[in-house]
Amino acid sequence: MIGFISEKLLIPILDFFYGLVPSYGLAIIALTVVIRIALFPLSAGSIRSARRMKIAQPVMQKRQAEIKSKFSGNPKKQQEELGKLMNEFGSPLAGCLPLIVQMPVLFALFATLRGSPFADVPYNINLKIVPQDQVATIDPKPYTSPRHSIFITEKAHYPVVATIPNGTKLGTEESVKINLQTSDGGSYSELLSNFENGAKFQPTWKVSKGSEFLKVSDSGIVTPIKPGDATIEAKIPGLAAKSGFLFIKALGQVGFYVDGSINWDIAALVGAFGLTLLLSQVLSGQGMPANPQQSTANKITPVMITGMFLFFPLPAGVLLYMVVANVFQALQTFLLNKEALPDNLQKILDDQLLQKNEIASTGPSITDKRLPFEPNSKK
Repeated sequence: MIGFISEKLLIPILDFFYGLVPSYGLAIIALTVVIRIALFPLSAGSIRSARRMKIAQPVMQKRQAEIKSKFSGNPKKQQEELGKLMNEFGSPLAGCLPLIVQMPVLFALFATLRGSPFADVPYNINLKIVPQDQVATIDPKPYTSPRHSIFITEKAHYPVVATIPNGTKLGTEESVKINLQTSDGGSYSELLSNFENGAKFQPTWKVSKGSEFLKVSDSGIVTPIKPGDATIEAKIPGLAAKSGFLFIKALGQVGFYVDGSINWDIAALVGAFGLTLLLSQVLSGQGMPANPQQSTANKITPVMITGMFLFFPLPAGVLLYMVVANVFQALQTFLLNKEALPDNLQKILDDQLLQKNEIASTGPSITDKRLPFEPNSKK
């Protein structure tokens, strides 16, 4: 499904924007904005639900406890009253459904930006070498890898898969050729011969794991050495993988720290991602009563995620998408937080803010200052 969405929806949109402005960096930004606008009704539902739950949750928890205590001996009545409570404030799970529905599109967008034309495309094939006398017991099952759209020119791209007719289990005395072909069964090599620049998109082959068990030639012929498990990687260059945009040296560049040097463009993108994520979280709490625990989590989470992405192998083009998506999310959150709340939730929010202001103006009472183990402590 993700591949279908990528090929039939996202790549045509990408082609359209690249035709308007021949810049893959701008095409990424335009594609991200279009998808985010299309998913606005779904993501808006999640933001609204989260905002309402932040307000209603303390009251809901209190009333749920009261209902369970009052009707502890009558499960049927208890469920009835809990259902009325959900109808009044909404279910905490209501915001999850829109997120689940939009996930396939977002995953497809992410997959599109990780592949051609923005980055080199790897085909990773796991092989098992078995002793030759066990070959007769193997049931040959043809292998076909996930397909990727390979850009050969800005407007010519084709779905390409890697295939092994007899499957991924080989005897020690067998050799096999891994074929790259289009989704209609045509040879990838023959396809490249139709383009003047086709030689640039020939795959490179290497054994990425288990080199003691097999070897692979430059044309994709696998020769077993001894029994064991190995992984072969065929990599096809991305058309725009080395193309720059603004301060980004190459959209396909991966890694903050590579070969002893720092890629400052990657560092800047990761930093921008962290700042925009923090902005989105700050905006989500705008106008809400202070919650020290939530406030601490909102500060720590962006730092943790940003630190992770410094060393997570994401192409610069994907990081650009993530920054733009965060900016759009922050803007969306800002606008939706301006919406009027239902009367019952507005009253709860007003009471919470009034209570917060009273505590701030009078300070904590003597009782509040007692330690948890002291008499009459509220802790």
